[in-house]
Amino acid sequence: MQTSESIPQTVEEVLAEFRASGALLEGHFKLSSGKHSGHYLQCARVLMNPARAGRLAQAVVQGMPSEILSEVDVVVSPAMGGIIIGQEVARVLGKDAMFLERPDGVFHLRRGFALEEGAKVLMVEDVVTTGLSSREAIAAVATEGGQVIAECSLIDRSMGAVDLGVPFFPLAAFDFPTYDEDNIPSELAAVAVTKPGSRKE
Repeated sequence: MQTSESIPQTVEEVLAEFRASGALLEGHFKLSSGKHSGHYLQCARVLMNPARAGRLAQAVVQGMPSEILSEVDVVVSPAMGGIIIGQEVARVLGKDAMFLERPDGVFHLRRGFALEEGAKVLMVEDVVTTGLSSREAIAAVATEGGQVIAECSLIDRSMGAVDLGVPFFPLAAFDFPTYDEDNIPSELAAVAVTKPGSRKE
């Protein structure tokens, strides 16, 4: 059983979890938002250890208001990045977890997943940068008959600037510089680009 001392409480402790799992990568990355960065947080690596994933999920839930948590009927996450942390947050809350997919470029539920009409949904993401994927996922939940009452995530790379249209509770907010396609520094442009995100071009 996890102790409160093992649950990360600060940005430094969250980053320590990423470093310990080799999930803080350096190079030249094209993010799912389309922007470029010299750093990438590979949440799949930080979450590949179930005990660490559980600690992080507990920390996420602890950072949310009880009045919101008490309203949650089901947890929904966008594939692929949100699936593991969404499952772990749902475990902490004792709720079911579903995930959205976009094989045709638009998020929707598949695999027999269905929301009851009016279901109150907690959206769970791994990393939020511009919020585009989150807003698309929130709109998809509405189309499926549910209502997103809040979103949580491991990391907010917008440093609080993103507007998702619902209350947003990241575990940690920090950022590395990001650049538009036509404004990439020469030292970063000299490094071969990698596209680690899950968004299709």
